[in-house]
Amino acid sequence: MSLVRAKKHLGQHFLTDKKIAAKIVNGLVHTDQYRQVLEVGPGMGILSDILLEREDLETFLIDIDVESYHFLQEKYPQLGSRLINGDFLALDLSSIFKEKYAIIGNFPYNISSQILFKILENRGQVVEMVGMFQKEVAERCASTSGTKDYGILSVLIQAYYDIEYLFTVKPGTFNPPPKVNSGVIRLSRNQVESLPCDEKLFWRTVKAGFNQRRKTLRNALSGVVPKDKMDDHIFFDKRAEQLSVEQFIELTQHLSHLSL
Repeated sequence: MSLVRAKKHLGQHFLTDKKIAAKIVNGLVHTDQYRQVLEVGPGMGILSDILLEREDLETFLIDIDVESYHFLQEKYPQLGSRLINGDFLALDLSSIFKEKYAIIGNFPYNISSQILFKILENRGQVVEMVGMFQKEVAERCASTSGTKDYGILSVLIQAYYDIEYLFTVKPGTFNPPPKVNSGVIRLSRNQVESLPCDEKLFWRTVKAGFNQRRKTLRNALSGVVPKDKMDDHIFFDKRAEQLSVEQFIELTQHLSHLSL
């Protein structure tokens, strides 16, 4: 089989270190809660090799790259329809998975945020995610209130998942090497089935607050609730980065009453 060429427009950086690949796969620790796992962007299959050795897992692969798809078709003929040539971001996951499952991957840096939002959209079924991102993105996801890295993704992910920063990966373990370090994180679905507030309003509030993060929430949220409806609640005089997930939920509950 001829090797797959890494394509810049797809953000491909193929991991070459098998020990790191094993560490990533071993990051899947909640396998008592699911049997199926989807690997996104397998490339030439360094993670897939290990996943397919696992008898406790039924592995699915999806890659948008036609060259990778044909390479993997030849390498893993046993997969059949479990090997998908397509765009993960456009995929209707509920049409493939009827039960709970996990997602794993060395994700392209250029679509990191979209991948995480896709996982959040499917949080009812995705009980675990182990993934490699640009280190800066991985740290942002795991950051806590009061820090400069804390943002929209931090709050939305931590509302529904417990997050752990697992380890850092140096550029030299990839072909071609990226210009930055990578970070591997694990998301584990928490016990919150739905938030104790209007969830659409919660998402709007978080996004609006951080889109103008230098402003106080009284100013940043004026597009969500008119200023003349706001009262003297202490949160309105704070900035978004100062509020924890629980405080954003509390603020959303308060906004619901104000906008009645």
